[in-house]
Amino acid sequence: MQRRYSILAFQIVAAAIASGGAYAAPFTYTNARFGTTCTFPDEVFTDRQPEPENGDGQEWLSTDGASLICSGILNIDNDTPKGFVAAERADSEPGYKITYSKTGKDWAVLSGTKDGEIFYERRLFGRDGVIRTVWIEYPPALKARYDALVGSIAASLKAD
Repeated sequence: MQRRYSILAFQIVAAAIASGGAYAAPFTYTNARFGTTCTFPDEVFTDRQPEPENGDGQEWLSTDGASLICSGILNIDNDTPKGFVAAERADSEPGYKITYSKTGKDWAVLSGTKDGEIFYERRLFGRDGVIRTVWIEYPPALKARYDALVGSIAASLKAD
């Protein structure tokens, strides 16, 4: 398990360096309510927002306009990865467009644009009845910087 974290830490730091900056060791957040865990460079996402009253997750902001949310929700509708993606693709909300989606047995990934920002979302559908999510949103002008970070951050999403 320790080796996995070391490899992940290396991937995040390498991605950060490739994107034009050197960052300190990544930060790992674990949500106490749902056991959702994700790892990210805390030199990028520096502004931790107040935790919501329901304790379902946490949001961080960057100084350049990006945001990251790591959270969990109860899967009260028994949603599946394919069902989630189908519902999101059918969403006709103005300013929301899915440009990429992929599903696996217990996960789904979406990316696209929402209100002029690029977003990337990964969801894990746990056997424990919890959906764990990481959501990263950033301005299109910063695409190269954040595209280099998104994969490593999304891959770090897990149940604690």
